[in-house]
Amino acid sequence: MTAGSSASTVLRCQDVTKGFGGVPVLAGISLELEAGTVTALAGENGAGKSTLMKIASGQYRADRGRVIIDGRELHGGSVADAHRAGVAIVPQELASIPELTVYENLFVGRELRRFGLLDRRAMIKEAQRALDEFGVELRVTARMRSLPVGLQQIVEIVKATRTGAKVLLLDEPTSAISEREVEQLYRVVRRLRDQGVAMVYTTHKMAEIRALADRVVVLRDGSLILDEAIDEVSDADIVTAMIGRELGTLFPELPESPAESVPGVLELSGLRVAGASAPVDLTVRKGEILGLAGLVGAGRTELLEAIFGTRRTLAGRIMINGSELRRGAPAEAIRHGLALVPEDRKAGGAILGMSVLDNGSLPRLGQFSIAGWLRGRDRVSAVGEAMRSVRLRSRGLGQEVGTLSGGNQQKVVLARWLTGKINVLLLDEPTRGVDVGARSEIYRIVADLAASGVAVIMASSDMPEILGLSHRALVLRRGAVAGELSRAELSAPDAQARIFAMAADLDHQPIERVTEDVR
Repeated sequence: MTAGSSASTVLRCQDVTKGFGGVPVLAGISLELEAGTVTALAGENGAGKSTLMKIASGQYRADRGRVIIDGRELHGGSVADAHRAGVAIVPQELASIPELTVYENLFVGRELRRFGLLDRRAMIKEAQRALDEFGVELRVTARMRSLPVGLQQIVEIVKATRTGAKVLLLDEPTSAISEREVEQLYRVVRRLRDQGVAMVYTTHKMAEIRALADRVVVLRDGSLILDEAIDEVSDADIVTAMIGRELGTLFPELPESPAESVPGVLELSGLRVAGASAPVDLTVRKGEILGLAGLVGAGRTELLEAIFGTRRTLAGRIMINGSELRRGAPAEAIRHGLALVPEDRKAGGAILGMSVLDNGSLPRLGQFSIAGWLRGRDRVSAVGEAMRSVRLRSRGLGQEVGTLSGGNQQKVVLARWLTGKINVLLLDEPTRGVDVGARSEIYRIVADLAASGVAVIMASSDMPEILGLSHRALVLRRGAVAGELSRAELSAPDAQARIFAMAADLDHQPIERVTEDVR
């Protein structure tokens, strides 16, 4: 996307303006998209990114302005017209049909026929050829529901480009996929760029912007703030454009590390999680933030779920403030002051169709009930206070959680535990799918809770998060503890390389070699 025209311009937005219910969402956006380029579209949740993409793909009609594809103006609000012009979108919530096979999804609505009958053999052959072209090893007769989300996403991308798409819009494509699937997605995106497809890629992740983008466009509060070649801007420039201020230090100042003489709030002795290679022993003290690092599949999520009681354990003891907790009993864990914020807030955290008030009441309904009747005033007071403590941005407690931004959804999932006393907070990927401004706020909340005496265990695949927010970090490998780093060691220049070496079982290699591998 560029400010000026060029011979290779495929899509042009001119003065695009859009509002909902009198609230402006886009304010006169003008930009261009060139063939054979990847443009990162960045901005905090609510900045207008999804609205702009929906206008470009014909899902919304702009209040003012035009969208032009190869010199032809699109009919506003017509998906069919945008599709005919060569614009395709792969939304965050995938539109594949899970009960159909891969090849059936690729040909849905455009089935091949022979003598009036479906030519399944031809469709299977053509589908396999299309996937092979992108280096995707996949059985096209498999049901879509059997595939991981990353592969489902790639099938949707291949489907879009097979219809002759000149412009491909990718909305948060890596928000729910593993690191291995991310690499496969990168290869597909680069292949499409080489074929001349113009792509828009919305993401919150700076590493993805650097890895893929030729240009970066930043929206803030519906206005275009930045439109530059990626080589001409720093990470700090992008972040400042997104949030409207210099971020300074992303992470708050941590409360002082508790002394070793401070008794442990949570103690695990010989806890063996089903599928782990060895039992786990650990202690977390009052006011301490313990990071759990490791590669994909290292067992971080499994350990947190085992502590909380939602995953099977084979042996071991869990102690909370000196009292033994029965394994596999989440209700008892909650009574002892344990709280879990899961990795997938949509599947295991918030109920998106329910209000902030109802979501905020879920973990402690008994606290707000007498003989089966909810005590409305007490519930509203407690949930309201909890939501204010995390600075939730909403229209009120009656707003559906699904209509909140990702960062505010995460705040609801976290704050609902604050309606009662918590001793131990278990955080699993606490800022996944959250923009940079909201990340800073969540980090502040976690640091404040630790300062108030809560013991925190935080599992994260975001290395800066582990380095910047942990008093100590344990590195997991195959479900067992492979190593530990103190606060001083986490602050050292070689911390990332050391964590990677422990996680990948490369401890025997010289640290200089490992550092090169990480780079």
